[in-house]
Amino acid sequence: MKKLIYTLALALLIASCQNKKSGHDGHEHHQPEAASATQPDNSKKSIPQEAHGNVGDAHISVYYHSPAVRDRVIWGGLVPYGEVWVTGAHSATSVEFSKAIEIEGTTIPKGKYAFFTIPKQERWTLILNKNWEQHLADDYDQAEDVIRIEVTPETGMPLAERLTYTIEDKREGSGAIRMSWEKLSVSLPFKTD
Repeated sequence: MKKLIYTLALALLIASCQNKKSGHDGHEHHQPEAASATQPDNSKKSIPQEAHGNVGDAHISVYYHSPAVRDRVIWGGLVPYGEVWVTGAHSATSVEFSKAIEIEGTTIPKGKYAFFTIPKQERWTLILNKNWEQHLADDYDQAEDVIRIEVTPETGMPLAERLTYTIEDKREGSGAIRMSWEKLSVSLPFKTD
């Protein structure tokens, strides 16, 4: 019995020394895995994300925090209808254009803007606002809106567990910034020339 205890103690000591030599201190480190938009994600944290794309000769970047559904009621629940929403989490979602673009006949100068929405059951208001650096919609001021447009959301989409943005190149200088979350999607159409 003493020999067995001695052997176990020696094995534990050797394993402990090997962990310290390899930079481990006895506990495991896990690399965070990229969240899939379609797979359940029980993480309670909103993940900082970026989306980039080119449409014509314009480069578009979107910087946002991506929350997860986590079995919650999103539309009309977590995200109330009729209120200005940051269209992400934490800081205002920002959109940056490398050159001037056009939205419904209005020229939007190159630069960085906050992207807000006002979700409603039938129609959504999409907003670009000059004040791109703000917490949630706390400092939102409608007087700083560059443009507001009305769109109909696409519903009944496959589940997007995490909120995601994509830049769509529709060719010939037309594109869109698409936000998808839960089973809903909205897109902001624009032209580059």
